[in-house]
Amino acid sequence: MRLSKFTWFLVAIVAIIYTATLIVVRIENPHRLQAESYQNWRKTYIIKQSANRAFVNTSNQRQNPVALSEGQGYGLYITAAAGQRGWANSRDFDQLLNYYLAHRDHVGDHHQIPTYLMQWRQYRKNGRWVSNINSATDGDLFIAMALHQAAQVWPSRANYYRKLEHHLTNDILAYEYNPQTKSLTVGDWATSKSKYYRLMRTSDVAPTFFDTFYQSSHDRRWRTVKNGMLDHLADLSAQHRTGLVPDFAWVTADNAKPVKPWTVASKNDGNYSANACRVPMMLATSKDPRAQRTLNRMMKFFSRRSHVTAGYTLAGKQLNHYQSNSFSAPIFMAVSHNRNHGYDNLFSSQKFIFSKPLPKKNYYDATLTTIAAMEGMN
Repeated sequence: MRLSKFTWFLVAIVAIIYTATLIVVRIENPHRLQAESYQNWRKTYIIKQSANRAFVNTSNQRQNPVALSEGQGYGLYITAAAGQRGWANSRDFDQLLNYYLAHRDHVGDHHQIPTYLMQWRQYRKNGRWVSNINSATDGDLFIAMALHQAAQVWPSRANYYRKLEHHLTNDILAYEYNPQTKSLTVGDWATSKSKYYRLMRTSDVAPTFFDTFYQSSHDRRWRTVKNGMLDHLADLSAQHRTGLVPDFAWVTADNAKPVKPWTVASKNDGNYSANACRVPMMLATSKDPRAQRTLNRMMKFFSRRSHVTAGYTLAGKQLNHYQSNSFSAPIFMAVSHNRNHGYDNLFSSQKFIFSKPLPKKNYYDATLTTIAAMEGMN
């Protein structure tokens, strides 16, 4: 039976509507997932200290909160990303920013020199809110990057945010940089007088951040940092067939080696564990060939696993038998930005992190999942 022109027209209209609906669904589902992730994360982990200050609670108990510079950096970074989508405003950002500004570290033999680095931890003790001295570089890097993004999201506040970014990146280079190893140190406490001066946290290798800071400041030391730290990371990755890197490494100008257990914080300091799990996320958007090679080696190792578990020795032995969002979220983000590289199966296997509610008793899992949703679902 021949169809009339009108019937063909109706069929075409239905086909167009159906196709458009599929496209909208594909677009709207990630959008909804991102919005829900942000709103749930904010509701669960942001605590207002006063009308003008708020912090990210990194403990599992709201009645005994703990703030970390790492968490504050993530909070500012996530809020800037939410602002870009219209889910947060500059006041939300400024509340977190004001908390950071109220807890800046001091350096010097008597801690007499003020900086724009953030003190690494605050908590309640004997009814008082106390702050531990010394900085942590990972938190400072995310705070600086968040300020850069915020200047683009909220133009009316751009000059203020850029000024703070400039102060902070200057202080990172002044107090968290070892020119001998061409690497960032783990914090302002790891001075040239410290045995930890040559210690590198692998998750501080943030080539996209370093590119941004160079473009903002034109300080060539950021190029030196990028080249030095990427070289060290590539060296570490090449030392094992898995391509995995440790949480921490000792570095010299031209050498890098994993630390021994309990060098810094745990028996897994020299394994692919709670710090190194962020490395895929930190390399995800870099086009530098060294970053790409290191990422590809790691991701291909993960793609050969039946399921990715929470941590590995550098030889590839499981540290645990359970899965963890902290490990899977950075992998999901990395594969989202690097399709058709031989490990696309990870996109499907790691998106289980979105199949369940955002964790309410695990700040680290929840935060890395939220970042993966915001930056890996575009």
